[in-house]
Amino acid sequence: MTELTIFYDGGCPLCVSEMRHLSRRDSAQKISLEDIHAEGFVQRFPYIDPVRADQILHGQLANGEMIYALDVTYEAWALVGKRHWVAILRWPLIKQVSHWVYLFFAKHRPRISKLLTGSERCEVCEIKRGEL
Repeated sequence: MTELTIFYDGGCPLCVSEMRHLSRRDSAQKISLEDIHAEGFVQRFPYIDPVRADQILHGQLANGEMIYALDVTYEAWALVGKRHWVAILRWPLIKQVSHWVYLFFAKHRPRISKLLTGSERCEVCEIKRGEL
C-alpha cells in the first residue's frame, strides 16, 4: 500500500535523480511518484496546482494529508529505511535553517541543476521502479 505520493518535477534532472534513488530503495513500494508534467496529471490530481507544485515539493500521505518541502523529503527517506540520513532535518534550529535553504534551492533549481548536471531541464526524464 502506498503510504506517500510525491508530486515531483519530471523535467528537473536533480529532482528526477532523487526520485530514482528513492525508487531503488523502495522495495516495499510505499512511495508513489507522480510527475506534475505528465499527460493527464491535472485530471488525475485536480486538487494539486502544478504551478505551485513546481515551486515547492508536494506530498500526500495515505490519510490524504498534504505535506510540503522538506517534510516530503523526510517522510520519503524515512519510509525507505533511511530516517537516520534525514533525522537532522527535524532538529529545531536545523529545521528552520534547512527550510530556508530548501526554499532557496527550489527557487534556483534550474541554475543549480545546470551547475551540477550541465542541464537545466530534461527532455525526457523517466523513472522506472528499480531502475539502476
